[in-house]
Amino acid sequence: MEPAASATMLLLLALLLSVAAPTALGGERTPTLVFILAGQSNMGGRGGATVGGRWDRYVPPECAPSPRTLRLSPALQWEEAREPLHAGVDVGNVIGVGPGMPFAHAVLRSSSVPRGSVVGLVPCAQGGTPIASWSRGTELYNRMVTRARAAVAGTGGHGKLAAILWFQGETDTIRREDALAYAGRMEAMVRDVRQDLGMPNLLVIQVGIATGQGRFVDLVRKAQTAVRVPNLRYVDAKGLPIANDNTHLTTQAEVRLGTMLAHAYIATLH
Repeated sequence: MEPAASATMLLLLALLLSVAAPTALGGERTPTLVFILAGQSNMGGRGGATVGGRWDRYVPPECAPSPRTLRLSPALQWEEAREPLHAGVDVGNVIGVGPGMPFAHAVLRSSSVPRGSVVGLVPCAQGGTPIASWSRGTELYNRMVTRARAAVAGTGGHGKLAAILWFQGETDTIRREDALAYAGRMEAMVRDVRQDLGMPNLLVIQVGIATGQGRFVDLVRKAQTAVRVPNLRYVDAKGLPIANDNTHLTTQAEVRLGTMLAHAYIATLH
């Protein structure tokens, strides 16, 4: 091949690759599917982090990093996702494995997701927080909305916000009045965040709690199943393995939950 022809072919190849794989700051690919991870500690991830005040640093294969799974950093930049996903976000807590990475891998394995998809995970969870701390105007609510907007803007127009994954409620088991108010507060939060993001039908996948910090676990679980808003799916964590602190999911349980959340999301695509 002549040098000029060779150079032309290389230029065309480079242009094709740039269209097929959009880049972000730092050269990373940008997500095509963006998911918000919100709630409290079991979403933030405590797998392997419930003994001795430190994370055991075990990363199961289902949570291994991949160029097709990114996370939005605390500085609002896309980067390759690695455990613990909530590092620098779920502040003041010892964090470990959560459901986000196994969720992303399971989504990407699905034939229902367009080939070449890139998942962007947006950690927003904060341990020990009641749902009242996530109402419109609170610090956590504002942080979630800000990070969601930055995440979509950071895709350069190539990505969409696909869903909010919500796992929260253990703190609301402490007081009976909070347990009884849970359904109404959850419905208000979903309506508000959809309005503020301009996505009136944004999918929300809610996890039913398996444990609690108080004695009203059953009341909160009942309230969670009573939430009535359009396009909300429910995944039940009850029955998954619990760590020896009787509150947090084990690493293996977080992996299973991530897969369950992925199946719930994929079911909405059909």
